[in-house]
Amino acid sequence: MKCPHCDHENIPGADTCEECHQPLDHLSEPEPGTLIEQRLVSDPVRVLQPKKAITVSPEQSVRSALQMMVQERLGCVPVVEDGRLVGIFSERDVLLRIGPQMDTLGDRPVREFMTPEPETLYMDDTIVFALHKMDVGGYRHLPILDKKTQQVAGIISVRDILNYLTANL
Repeated sequence: MKCPHCDHENIPGADTCEECHQPLDHLSEPEPGTLIEQRLVSDPVRVLQPKKAITVSPEQSVRSALQMMVQERLGCVPVVEDGRLVGIFSERDVLLRIGPQMDTLGDRPVREFMTPEPETLYMDDTIVFALHKMDVGGYRHLPILDKKTQQVAGIISVRDILNYLTANL
């Protein structure tokens, strides 16, 4: 990889030039090779048409939050306090933190079992950025925030991205 500043030949993928120490990281970004790769890099999360999020309060009981999730067929619910996202309560939280103790823990507040301060996205973030966050964090859902108000505007899931990929292949 040739440095555009001093023409020194560096090894591929180098972050800085060995000769002039100028940054080279912008040169090693892969170019999208296929149409689907181009779309993933350029299409915003908005095209996934995020579902309107049904939210719960941190003081709501686990039992009532679960009933809502079952009734609405949701894998998670954002936890909102005073209009601000404070957590997310998911099927995974139920399985890992409550498990067979539902009878004794069902009346406890969601706050005790939610995942606090979840990763979020904005409508203008790219789908590839969403995929990256989901992959690195092991998330199946991500809340989408309104950039101006910072309030929950929707939610996307891995299934939404799979549907997008299927439609674009």
